[in-house]
Amino acid sequence: MKKILILHTGGTISMKENKQTGEVAPQGEHPLLEVLPSLSGIADIQDEVLFHIPSPHMTPNHMLTLGKRIHERLANEDIDGIVVTHGTDTLEETAFFLDIYLQTRKPVIVTGAMRSINEVGSDGLYNLMTSVRVACSEEAQDKGVLVVMNDEIHTAKNVTKTSTSNIATFQSPQYGPIGIITKRNILFHHSLTRRESYPVQHLKKQVGLVKTYAGMEGSIFEAFENAGIDGLVIEALGQGNVPPTIVQPLQQLLDKEIPIVLVSRCYQGIVQDVYSYEGGGSSLKDMGVIFSNGLTGPKARIKLLIALEMTDNHNELMAMFA
Repeated sequence: MKKILILHTGGTISMKENKQTGEVAPQGEHPLLEVLPSLSGIADIQDEVLFHIPSPHMTPNHMLTLGKRIHERLANEDIDGIVVTHGTDTLEETAFFLDIYLQTRKPVIVTGAMRSINEVGSDGLYNLMTSVRVACSEEAQDKGVLVVMNDEIHTAKNVTKTSTSNIATFQSPQYGPIGIITKRNILFHHSLTRRESYPVQHLKKQVGLVKTYAGMEGSIFEAFENAGIDGLVIEALGQGNVPPTIVQPLQQLLDKEIPIVLVSRCYQGIVQDVYSYEGGGSSLKDMGVIFSNGLTGPKARIKLLIALEMTDNHNELMAMFA
């Protein structure tokens, strides 16, 4: 049997519903102790509670601690794959962080649940079981960090949470899952053509994230400037355009050598330097704004946090996001 390590970080998968009030809250020091015996027929399971926190409490430094722990366990033990349990609110950010941080060919799966372990129709145990099955699969090797939920296998780069409560919330808009899970098989049908890894040792930079909107006020960027940020991600309109009112404030940040990465607030497509009017993508690119190739705002922020630990050279940053 394959040896699979489960690293617990918390989230709904480790919580229980209060049947009187309907409220859901963390339970105990070992959240999934009751369900681990259900996995004994699938793999030789080891487990460790690294964190026990709701996912809105997750920070990039938690993610770095998790990544370092995965490296430690893989380096010192004979482990075939790893499953990380995580809350769904920030699951895609942690998965993406691990994807561009870890240096391993072994399967690393991130999973969670939309319903707590004692709710009717709970998906936690099933997602955990299927994640262990994927971690045991030879085909899951060398595919980067994968997110397994609701019988689907997604890449960390493309997956995002699309619904507040539906158990089919995790989707990869434009690309779809790279595999599916049946009762008997793990079936992959495509994979990413490119992978990257940045082995940072610490995260000390501050990167902001802001979504653009019609009539956006330029004064909001004074707060970012006064906060001493090291970088900024803009969720732009459409193909990569912003209101003219924020062009000058963006230029002021660029003049202070604060890198700005542009993504779209649309959930499909990539930003492009098409429009040449004031605030259009073409003019923003001429200013020195960095265009990201299809990342969401939260993932672009994670990547810029990591990238700035490697370099502050504008051309090198552009190459990282190309």
